[in-house]
Amino acid sequence: MLPENTKKAGCIEVICGSMFSGKTEELIRRLKRAQFAKQKIEIFKPTIDKRYSELDVVSHDLHKIPCTPIKDPKRMLKVADDVQVVGIDEAQFFGEELVSIAQTLANRGIRVIAAGLDTDYLGKPFGPIPALMAIAEDVQKVHAICVRCGNLANHSHRLTSSQKLVEVGEKDKYEPLCRQCFNEALEADSKQQ
Repeated sequence: MLPENTKKAGCIEVICGSMFSGKTEELIRRLKRAQFAKQKIEIFKPTIDKRYSELDVVSHDLHKIPCTPIKDPKRMLKVADDVQVVGIDEAQFFGEELVSIAQTLANRGIRVIAAGLDTDYLGKPFGPIPALMAIAEDVQKVHAICVRCGNLANHSHRLTSSQKLVEVGEKDKYEPLCRQCFNEALEADSKQQ
């Protein structure tokens, strides 16, 4: 419990990057530090993400933290009054309304930490992440390593022929690529279609 003369300072933090870049790992690290500091936290992820667990946020390295899976991001507005930190994993799947929800929570004095893909499988800005980055107090872009050349990777190349915008997957469906390798892969993909 905060002393009466302490102001709650809300903020928005965004952790973004490609697949396999450590976004969820960094989100879990920040949330566990908040727990260690005895801050009350609440964690959300979209119900669509069932890759490792339905009731946990899980990194590719299998670190995990319990969460509440939700379909409607408005559910985040119902957090208890004593919640100090809200974590959001796979934020790109929540849609544009997540931006105003994050603003509302931060304006209530809550630290909002959102992790998600900043670009889709075609390299285009993805969902609410670009707008969240614009209003955030802190943005950390993390990178994977390009599996083709070893440079920093900031693109998620889809390995399947699916053209659906949302295709939840792992290494069976995506690979991290640098700009040059990504552009070469997109060109090769377009020739195969």
